[in-house]
Amino acid sequence: MKKIVYSLVICLTIAQIVSCKSEAKKETETTKEEVKVTKKAFVLQDATNTINWVAYKTTDKVPVKGQFQKVNITTGGEGDTAKEAINDAEFSIPVSSIFTQDSSRDFKIRKFFFGIMDKTELLSGKLVLENDSIGYADLTMNSVTKKLPFKYTLNGKEFSLSATMNISDWQAQNALDSLNTACNDLHKGADGVSKTWDDVALNITSVFK
Repeated sequence: MKKIVYSLVICLTIAQIVSCKSEAKKETETTKEEVKVTKKAFVLQDATNTINWVAYKTTDKVPVKGQFQKVNITTGGEGDTAKEAINDAEFSIPVSSIFTQDSSRDFKIRKFFFGIMDKTELLSGKLVLENDSIGYADLTMNSVTKKLPFKYTLNGKEFSLSATMNISDWQAQNALDSLNTACNDLHKGADGVSKTWDDVALNITSVFK
């Protein structure tokens, strides 16, 4: 009789252990399912983000085109709509990702422009959409944060903004002068004057998947 009771106790104990393991497995599976469900439809980090800029040289204002090839979304950037994903998204852009199709020029911009600024390995900011066509970025460069107004369009999964940035607003005139000195001959026009302009045009596009 004791053996029978002992065997029953062992069987019940094993059944409880197996049941606990099954419940734990179910909870884990449920948690995984919940994580999948919480992912938003529009994720800015997963979008194809293109950051183009145009600077200008010589008194004739000859355009110099380039882009930043990398951007990181540090806060936010997700939503049920594209607008929701863009609004309040915070970002950082490594200046090392600058690209102008001229390695010598890229080096000079990194060293003699951004390298002169204070703590500017990264450009960082926050995007704010004020209505259906305008917004601004709280952009930090050279340890200065300023509001950069922009116009934007949103067509389906494609977001596009345009803005004009004045370098002197970020107290970076010395960096601009440094770059102009490094590129003195290259920034001379027909009049023999070397000039690097203060304004930079920005065009940024994000195409969501």
